[in-house]
Formats: sequence, C-alpha cells, structure tokens
Amino acid sequence: MKLLTKLPFLALLAVLSFSCSTDSIDETADAIELSLKTPETKSIEIEILEQINNHRLSVGLEPLGDMTIVKSVAFSHTDYMLDTGEVSHDNFFTRSSYLKENAGAKKVSENVAYGYSSAKTVVAAWLRSEGHKANIEGDYTNFDVSAEMNEKGRWYFTNIFIKK
Repeated sequence: MKLLTKLPFLALLAVLSFSCSTDSIDETADAIELSLKTPETKSIEIEILEQINNHRLSVGLEPLGDMTIVKSVAFSHTDYMLDTGEVSHDNFFTRSSYLKENAGAKKVSENVAYGYSSAKTVVAAWLRSEGHKANIEGDYTNFDVSAEMNEKGRWYFTNIFIKK
C-alpha cells in the first residue's frame, strides 16, 4: 500500500528529472559526430535570446552573450530532433564535451522544447518549469538557441547555456 501512495511522486520525479540537461547528468557519450554549421539567425531565435536576457535582468542577473559555436551545437541537436521526430537530450554529453573542448566552457546545460508557436510561449513554458528556469537563471556567461520548423509547421528548440 505504501508503494501505491509513493508511485505518483516517483512518476513526477522521473518526469522532472528529464526536463533539462546539466553537467550533473552522467551520460555515456554516444558515438556521434557533431555536424556543425551555423544557419542564418531567425527572428524567433533573436526574440528568445532577448526575452531570456530581459528575464535575467528583471531578476537582477547579468545578461548572457550569444556565441556562434554554441548556436552551431544547438542547431546540430535541433536538426537531430527534427530527423527523429522526438524532443530529447540525446547525446548531451557529446555536446557538452565539445563545448568544453572548443569554446572554453566549464559548465553546460540545455533546454529543449517542441510545438510552441512563438518566442513568448516557449520562454514562458521554460520559466514555468523549475529545471528550465534554473538554467535560464543559472550561473552562465553565454548562450544561444536554434529553432527549426518541421514539415508540419511545428517548431523544435534547443537552447544551450555555458559558463566560461
């Protein structure tokens, strides 16, 4: 009987554990190559970055600087999610390691999302989630985002934060 009363709590804990990725997650690196390219910045991406920095300023935090290499890594994951049709943090360890080796990152985290139709709605959703909000308000120096639309007109998002 005690297990039945704890089951909803355990299910909620499991869901929240996968809401965002940080360096505290110990993943085994999958054998993938990061195919890095930097697509032209979209207006929705600029709006997301501005909204996140405006939120940080509103709570007394420093704004974050964007970085082309972070955008390229974010794009590689957004493109992967488009290909698989699933929102995930697959291969996060590989992205984190790459940014540590090539961008001087000491700490890396990411937020992902799917299906939101505007910068305002995706940032609002991230701010309603404890884990995603912790990344947005975290001790980071740089960030960038990739937003890509699938053939059905639905957006996939990858927002990566680093501390140099």
